[in-house]
Amino acid sequence: MYSSQLLKPTLVLMRTFKSLWTHRPQFRHLAGFFGAYVLGCGFAQLLAIVPGTGISVWLPSGLFMATLVLSPRTSWPWWILAGFLAELVGNVVWFNNPLAAAVLIFGGNALEALVGAWLVNRACGRPVRQDTLQEVLAFVVLGACVAPLISATIGAATVSLVIQSQGFRGAWPLFWIGDATGVLIVAPLAVAIIQNWGRDAHLSRARWIEAIVLALIFLGIAALSLGGSLPFAFIIMPPLLWAAVRFEFKGAAVMLALLALVTAVFTVSGASQFAGDSESQRHKQIMLQLFLAISAFSALVVAAISRQHQLALITLRQSEGSLRDLLRTLPIQIWCTNPEGKPIYFSQQLQEFLGFDVGDKDATGTPRLSSVLTAIVHPDDLDAVSAGLANSFRTGEPFALKHRQRRHDGQYRWFETRATAMRNSDRAIVQWNGVCFDIDEQVRAEDSLRGASDKLSHAAQLASLAELSASIAHEVNQPLAAIIANSHACRRWLSAGAPNIERAMTTVERITRDANSAADVVVRVRALFRRAPQARSYESINSLIIEVCRLLADKTASQGIRIETQLEAALPSTSVDRVQVQQLLVNLIRNGIEAMESSGADSRSIHVRSCRAGTDSLRVEVRDFGSGFRDLESAFSPFVTTKPNGMGMGLAICRSIIEAHGGRLWASNNEAGGATVTFTLPLTA
Repeated sequence: MYSSQLLKPTLVLMRTFKSLWTHRPQFRHLAGFFGAYVLGCGFAQLLAIVPGTGISVWLPSGLFMATLVLSPRTSWPWWILAGFLAELVGNVVWFNNPLAAAVLIFGGNALEALVGAWLVNRACGRPVRQDTLQEVLAFVVLGACVAPLISATIGAATVSLVIQSQGFRGAWPLFWIGDATGVLIVAPLAVAIIQNWGRDAHLSRARWIEAIVLALIFLGIAALSLGGSLPFAFIIMPPLLWAAVRFEFKGAAVMLALLALVTAVFTVSGASQFAGDSESQRHKQIMLQLFLAISAFSALVVAAISRQHQLALITLRQSEGSLRDLLRTLPIQIWCTNPEGKPIYFSQQLQEFLGFDVGDKDATGTPRLSSVLTAIVHPDDLDAVSAGLANSFRTGEPFALKHRQRRHDGQYRWFETRATAMRNSDRAIVQWNGVCFDIDEQVRAEDSLRGASDKLSHAAQLASLAELSASIAHEVNQPLAAIIANSHACRRWLSAGAPNIERAMTTVERITRDANSAADVVVRVRALFRRAPQARSYESINSLIIEVCRLLADKTASQGIRIETQLEAALPSTSVDRVQVQQLLVNLIRNGIEAMESSGADSRSIHVRSCRAGTDSLRVEVRDFGSGFRDLESAFSPFVTTKPNGMGMGLAICRSIIEAHGGRLWASNNEAGGATVTFTLPLTA
């Protein structure tokens, strides 16, 4: 138990060490950081002009914070270790403070760098490029103002309690201003060097000459101002801001580094206006740090604004380039006019199509719009286009019209032209923008489609005529056959030795009845195909079924077929065309009889069933025991038949009758053989 409890922390430590070792920076980077940190300590010692204290501009704070800002957090322990070693070496070489004081001061510096880096990364995100005013202000406020509060508090407490060379209240402002100035001066330079290490400068010869001349002017003015030859130190601001504007962040960082070096040289030599007697050194030190801090802040802000302006210009140029490419590649023609309607722009596609630019057709005494329209619009469309544009320019309403437009080779093509007004915030028209769509192929396709539609309509009329003729022939076949049979019977009765006048008269009456039936069939079939209004009446479907079965009784009896009915009692009457529904039932029953004749079925019966189908319709089924349908989908198509002498119109006519009554008709094959044809009729008229 004890060994396992000891093993767990050991494993955690091993994993932690392995992770740290995996994310260690390169040794040369750590060595460079170590050397720069030590040199920064020496620079701070050179500028420590206040007697009895080593507090001055603390450049390592800017280096430390910039390194952590640009490094992944997993590598921060290595940078802290390198900074701690550099702090100890700097203390031995430059400051000679007690070890406890050196450790405490480094602790404050490390906390300052950690907090500042975390705040800057939190505010700016990664990677921090100092390209925008927001990032620069975040660096200034969070890195140079907020974070040094920690190091100033710990450093001033160490100086007053451990070193005991100065009181807390006197040391704290010097610590805070020194650390803030170090961040403002060194952090931008460190960021620029780290991010651009190993990259080409990409400066033209003229830019290099400008940079050298600017550096010389800056060094000359800095030497004169800090040496007392010029009235005040801030006269170096113009060349410093020049560098910030022309060379942005990198130029400002380099100039601030040069300013710090020149200030250090003149201060150490005693020639600077910030050097003086021991009584005024404290005030001079504060003024020196404020001078460097204000110079750095001004340069960084101006550099950020300049960079932001340049980025905006680059974005604008890219947008303009993208817009030009878009206008050049869009498959439409674009044009613009001023508020009065004078053309001011033709896109490249429009120029290539027309063969001239916007001002090439100008003529003395003729408005440009009239000259352009006369040159490009078909004479038959010119008046409509001119009137439409004039109305839009007068009223501000959008313009849209299809017309023919002349190509540079003289050929006219169909176009759809649209234009709309572009208005300012006061709703005043500042420009008209228009587009022309080439619709020539679409118009020609519509013309071809219109011609094909006319041909199709004519073909449909011919097909309807053929179907009507076939339907009439199919439907009058049975009445005509009955007329012929009755005529032969009448002849026999009259040709007998003793003419049977009574029988002959009965036969003549049947002939008359069948002739009238044929006439009714022709009239109703024609009405069905013309979708003419039908003569309907309320009929009992059961009565119609019984009547049809009675009419077909002789035919079914002669062929040994019986009709069985299963009719639901008390079915409501429905509005139907009596003759058409009877013809429908006759066709369905006759089809069943013929199907059983051709198949030789054992069961020779037809079942007719009626019932309600829900609350709003009636249902009738006609079932036979024949061969069934080979193809249910095409069974109701015109001219499709399986009979040797059939015309294929019976079921097609049945479907037309049912659909004219608002019902449905379908067929299905029975599992035991044969087929069932079912139709429904609505109960409402």
